[in-house]
Amino acid sequence: MKVEFVSAPQARLVASLVDQDALPSGLEPVLAEAARASRFAGKPGQLFEGFAQRADRLIRIALAGIGEKNSRARPANLEKAGAGLVGKYLTSGETALAIDFTSSGLNAPEVAAVLLGARLRAWRHDAYRTKLSEEQKPSLARIEAVGVPAGTETAWAGEAGLAAGVEFTRELVTEPANIIYPESFVARCQARYAGTGLEVTVLDEAQMRELGMGALLGVSQGSVRAPAILAIRWNGGAAGTKPTAFVGKGVTFDTGGISLKPGAGMEDMKWDMGGAGAVAGAMLALALRGAKANVIGICGLVENMPDGNAQRPGDVVTSMSGQTIEVINTDAEGRLVLCDVLTWVQKVHAPSAIVDLATLTGAMMIALGQEHAGLFANDDKLADGLLAAGLASGDKLWRMPLAPEYDKLIDSPIADIKNVGPRYGGSITAAQFIQRFIDKGIPWAHLDIAGMVWADKPGATWDKGATGYGVRLLDRFVRDTLEG
Repeated sequence: MKVEFVSAPQARLVASLVDQDALPSGLEPVLAEAARASRFAGKPGQLFEGFAQRADRLIRIALAGIGEKNSRARPANLEKAGAGLVGKYLTSGETALAIDFTSSGLNAPEVAAVLLGARLRAWRHDAYRTKLSEEQKPSLARIEAVGVPAGTETAWAGEAGLAAGVEFTRELVTEPANIIYPESFVARCQARYAGTGLEVTVLDEAQMRELGMGALLGVSQGSVRAPAILAIRWNGGAAGTKPTAFVGKGVTFDTGGISLKPGAGMEDMKWDMGGAGAVAGAMLALALRGAKANVIGICGLVENMPDGNAQRPGDVVTSMSGQTIEVINTDAEGRLVLCDVLTWVQKVHAPSAIVDLATLTGAMMIALGQEHAGLFANDDKLADGLLAAGLASGDKLWRMPLAPEYDKLIDSPIADIKNVGPRYGGSITAAQFIQRFIDKGIPWAHLDIAGMVWADKPGATWDKGATGYGVRLLDRFVRDTLEG
């Protein structure tokens, strides 16, 4: 979606933003009466449409509610208004939407929030849909921002970079597993990062074997697709400052391996690389907006398949850290990928803090549904920063416990650790597993985002499908804690 800044609307479709119970004073009387009759009151998410003759043109008028001026939810309400307008008119036949901010009273960041919501809601992935009728195809291609306050274009430049990162994550998560697998994930990122200033390093299977990454390689050994580790570095902060590390689970398709998942719904497991997708998109966002921070993003990329060479339940593997792992369930594979990637990033990049993101457990979805991701952390300051970033960005988190009582549930009788515990507390014991591979003194947080990367129904700023969860969270965390 292209955004242009203009002094007067050229589009036939013109929208105004309306505070709650405050219809625009210059609105034509017939439109004002029609809005009141339809119970439009400017509440968040409310839309009203009418037509008016202005000068020599018939104009299509839209009103979008943005709620109360002093509401704590104001930023989200502004995004919802922009998204609601695009959602309504995306396939309407209109090619341009003018949003008139002249009398809105909004400042530059608030205008940028409206535009961000509009752009995010416009994203679709129609690459494989060859039979769409004209009525089903998106027609809206341009937004005209009219009468914006000073500083808006600068504010929008940063938000446009963020939007590009979210869109890239959605693209990666949406693509089917025959298109996005470890090698092609790397290639897609390399192509997208060209010219951004991001530095990319790739580890192949031979290098991982030499490093002793037996846990990650155990997951991948049943697939014909070779694994990869993708490291993406952004050096936007002070020279010599240790980077913050974002680590993503990238299981590009998860059958469960020998511990095979049920057939129903298995097609959804193309998004089991949502953590890696979020990291890839967040790194793009940081680069495009020129974040003043040193950050490294690491994606552990594998495919989990059940062939004759696949890992078996009961196998024992040796991780890069030297710890041995009894593999009780091959469908608990994400933690096996993460443990080796986490060891590598600590040894090679010596980060100041680590945040990992993973679509790790169904237990997390049972506990929190699709409203919050789970947060586990060994450091309160890091946890508080992430929680605040979640509230500010809309990518919400809920903190979950870590404790020695849970840790002993994953002790193995024949190895140092087993990869699953008992039925109860599954997301907690998964986090306890990962924590065993974090070096003493390193602030670390684990985000179990299983319920958040894919939506079966539209949200405020996304349609059904990939949400782009995690990009806005990480970007806000960087803004508030590393740049602020």
